[in-house]
Amino acid sequence: MTTDIIEVKDFIVLVEQSNAPKTIIQTCEIDGDAVGFAFYGSGNVELEIKYKNTTKIATNTTGLAISFFGNSKVMFSHKIAPDKVLQSVSVFTKLKNLHTLPQPEYEVFTEYLPELIHPQENFVEGPRFYMTPDMQKAVHKIMTTQYKGNTRLLFLKSQVNELLSHFFAYLETGKGNPVDSCERDKILQARDIITSNISNPPTLNELSKLIGLNNNKLKKKFKELFGVPVFKFLQEERLSKAYELLSQTEMGVQETAWLVGYESLSSFSNAFYQKFGFRPAEVKKQFFSNKS
Repeated sequence: MTTDIIEVKDFIVLVEQSNAPKTIIQTCEIDGDAVGFAFYGSGNVELEIKYKNTTKIATNTTGLAISFFGNSKVMFSHKIAPDKVLQSVSVFTKLKNLHTLPQPEYEVFTEYLPELIHPQENFVEGPRFYMTPDMQKAVHKIMTTQYKGNTRLLFLKSQVNELLSHFFAYLETGKGNPVDSCERDKILQARDIITSNISNPPTLNELSKLIGLNNNKLKKKFKELFGVPVFKFLQEERLSKAYELLSQTEMGVQETAWLVGYESLSSFSNAFYQKFGFRPAEVKKQFFSNKS
């Protein structure tokens, strides 16, 4: 488990990664009144929240964005599953610091997170939803940047601001409702089927039958929950997996393309460039450069 702690203006940013072979349990407390955001690029975390005589359990998984208020009377316990690599970005700011923000920025917080800005309990949960592609891209850039020192701080500052901007922009659309819905479990099942079969996924008709929802409802509810159509989600998963393989293993570009479901190397390279801004061969070159 590695945790990068960075101060960005009045925000504390935690960049956490874990690929441990066994379950990890971490406990922590918040120093004073704070508003927090967490963005899960990947992983599976069971969060236990205790305050007064209350205990809440929340499961935070790949693609989820959450927000909350907490104070020093709250105890958090994170149970990190070993079966999925954890990549998360958490952003915290003291409630009193929000009053020092420029007026337009403060008004964004008060308009879209009033329950967190004026909390009625020791712990208050705010909007919770699955990240849009723009949020996912910002998290990915934070997790994979190669910048060092002050350059890294400048880069992270810009990406945290971008991430929060995308978060509030999504709330502005009125779509930032709670994840829970009557079809939620079936749509999550559909997501798991896709991510487990990215090289040869089922068709929409096959997927509909597997989860017990008709085709139209699957497409509608999937986009409501994840912010993108099924095909776009599959493409994002393929490219993210490709980046992971290219940057962390000795697998070549052609083999990686085939493994994630691309038959055409040029189509793979173009899609990869459109998502990340550089070619897969450049990632492979960096991998071997770091090993030498």
